[in-house]
Amino acid sequence: MPADTPLRLRILEAVTDVPAAAWDALLAPDAPPFVRHAWLAAMEESGSATEETGWAPHHLTLWRGQKLVAAAPAYRKFHSMGEYIYDFGWADAAARLGVEYYPKLIVGGPLSPATVPRLLIGPGEDVPALRRALLTAATESARESGCSSVHILYPTAEEADFLEGEGLARRITLQFHWKNPGYQSYDDYLARFDSKRRNQLKRERGAAATQGIHLRTVRGEELTQAHAKRAYGFYTSTCERHAWGQIQLTPGFFARVFKNLPDAVEMVEAVKGPKVIAGAFNLATRERLYGRYWGAFEEHPFLHFHVCLYHSVEDCIRAGRKVFEPGAGGEHKVSRGFEPTAVHSAHLIFDKRLDGAVRHFLEREHLRLAPAVEEAERICGLKPWPLAGSPAAGGATGT
Repeated sequence: MPADTPLRLRILEAVTDVPAAAWDALLAPDAPPFVRHAWLAAMEESGSATEETGWAPHHLTLWRGQKLVAAAPAYRKFHSMGEYIYDFGWADAAARLGVEYYPKLIVGGPLSPATVPRLLIGPGEDVPALRRALLTAATESARESGCSSVHILYPTAEEADFLEGEGLARRITLQFHWKNPGYQSYDDYLARFDSKRRNQLKRERGAAATQGIHLRTVRGEELTQAHAKRAYGFYTSTCERHAWGQIQLTPGFFARVFKNLPDAVEMVEAVKGPKVIAGAFNLATRERLYGRYWGAFEEHPFLHFHVCLYHSVEDCIRAGRKVFEPGAGGEHKVSRGFEPTAVHSAHLIFDKRLDGAVRHFLEREHLRLAPAVEEAERICGLKPWPLAGSPAAGGATGT
C-alpha cells in the first residue's frame, strides 16, 4: 500500500477487535509485556479493566487500507485509581472551578506503572507524522466523547520530549530502580555499600535461612494454573491488609496472563516446610525485570525485602539483566540501593483555567524534584562503579 494512502482512524472498544498479530507487529521484539496484546486482552476479558470498573477501552488505531500502522492503548477513565501518576488534587481543583474532571482519556495501560512505548508505530513508518496523528486522534476523540483532558502515562523519555514539543504539560516523577552496571555476583552489589549498610542487607537477607524459609523463582514451563491462583491469593492478601488496598484484578486476569504470556511471567515463592507462605508475581524481558504484586500468608521479619528485592536482584545479576523496576513507591527501596529514576507523563486539559493551574503546579513540583533526588541519592549511598578490586577493574571482589 503506498505511503501516501490516506490514514483511517478506528477507535476500538476492546483490544480484541484487532488481531493480536497486527497489534504486536507494532512492537519491538523485546517489548515490555504491559503493551502486548495478550496483556491488555487479559485486563479487559477478565473484567479487570472495563467500563464497569472505570476503565472504558478507547484504543486509537490508524490504518492504511487493511494494514494497522499505528496504535495507542487508551481508556476513558471515571476515576484516578490504578494509574500511579496521582492527580486527585487536580480533580478537586476542577470541582472547585465547576469543571467535570471525569471522564478523562488516558493513553496507557491499566494498573501498570511502568515506562513503555505508548505511541506504537509500525516498522518503516514516518514516526513523527504518525505520533502527531495519534495525538490528534486522542485530543479530538476525547473532546467528542465528553472527556475533560488527555493524559499520556509512563511514555518513554523520547515520547515525552515529543509530547512536550506538541504543547502538552510534562510531569516528571520518581520511581526507584535497581541498575546493573556490570555486576558479576551479588557480592559485587553488596560491595558498593558502606560496612554498616552492607551488614544490614546481609542480616535481612540471611533471616530467611534462620526462619526455615527457602526462596525460588518459577518461570517458563514450570508455571501452572495453580501458580496463577496462588498469585491472585498473594495479591488479595496485600490489598486486604492495607486501608488503601483495593482489589481491582480478578482471578481470570491471572489465569489468562499465566496461560498467554508464559515467556514474560516469573513467580518468586517463599517456601517453609510443605507450604508456600509468600510470593511475588513479576514480569520480565531479556533486559528488565518488573515487580508487580506481592503477598504473604504468614508474617516473618524481613520476608518482604527478601521476596520482593534481594532474591530478584541476585536473579537479575545471574541473568545479566540491566534494570529491575519494582513498581511504584520507594522509601524502603532507597536504602537498599534502588536509585531515583525519572518517569514521565504528559497532560492536556481542555479548560484553560484548570490547565493553567496544573501547569503552574507542575512548575513548582519540578523545582522540588532536584532536592528530592539529591536526598534519595544520599540515602541510597552507593559507591561509584567500578570499584577498585572488582571484576570490572580486573581484581578480586571485596565484600
